[in-house]
Amino acid sequence: MRRNIVSSTFCPHADWMGDLPWSLSSLPLANLAVPGSHDSFSFWVDEKSPVGPDQSVVVKRLAEIFRSLFKKNMKKWSMTQSLTFREQLEAGIRYFDLRVSTKPGDEDNELYFIHGLFGIKVREGLKQINYFLKNHPKEVIFLDFNHHYAMEDSHHKDLVQMLKDVFGTKLSRAKLVEEVTLQYLWEQKCQVLVFYHHPIAHEFPFLWPGHKMPAPWANTTDAQKLVQFLETTLGERAKRGTFHVSQAILTPQIRTVMQGWIVGLRDSLVTRNLPIIMNWVKSQKPGVNGVNIITSDFVELVDFATTVIKLNNSLLQDRTKHQ
Repeated sequence: MRRNIVSSTFCPHADWMGDLPWSLSSLPLANLAVPGSHDSFSFWVDEKSPVGPDQSVVVKRLAEIFRSLFKKNMKKWSMTQSLTFREQLEAGIRYFDLRVSTKPGDEDNELYFIHGLFGIKVREGLKQINYFLKNHPKEVIFLDFNHHYAMEDSHHKDLVQMLKDVFGTKLSRAKLVEEVTLQYLWEQKCQVLVFYHHPIAHEFPFLWPGHKMPAPWANTTDAQKLVQFLETTLGERAKRGTFHVSQAILTPQIRTVMQGWIVGLRDSLVTRNLPIIMNWVKSQKPGVNGVNIITSDFVELVDFATTVIKLNNSLLQDRTKHQ
């Protein structure tokens, strides 16, 4: 009897990868549907910290003038998630969009997550993720370090060493994308794939070059235009050699922020457009020509992870038809 991957509406899905049947765990990970989060670390940002180096001169100047009042509202636009790393993992999220920076005046010379305002220390976040992986040995995650701010070569080397210290032998060596299946990773006892958008990636065998994880960005506030963009870029997806991220997210423009300054990103832009975005997600199919990783803001607002995971049932149905 064929069993559905998600047979219950109960969340979280802490072990959904380990529960996949062999017919799917033996497929390339690039052919499976995997839920991810956008600006995954932004569940907490420090409104008392300086404005980040990822922001414009205008934003920095406004923060200097209006101080805590400005940053209090800025926080509502910097946060794109509500769940911590642990909670996201338990809910089934397996891809993490990570942006990293040094912090001016930081005596400890630590690295921090950044989205407008500074988030938690990178080391702290990685340790949270590793704790989950220790307790769920068949779950595999993608860490996509795609933006680096105010970082010199020494900071990149520190981050690479941090990854080695925290994850150790869980780190998977970069290889042909088509050879990376859950079965392969389980045999190797590897659980972490790190994508690093910086030339240093070529110096370490466990860093996957950033171009192996393309994530086309629509940069629009219009849900219909987003859907059209997602369809177009999915149709252009490389058949071999890369994973693929469908960013099912809307991006606020200056006008959007001004109109909803007090309300914030979630209530002014995300919530009201989710039905259109989720209808697109539900209509997708994974596979060589289909979706792979799909990311969302505020992954808890709807059954996002459940919906994406269930897309893999279509692959089971295809295999049944050909038997």
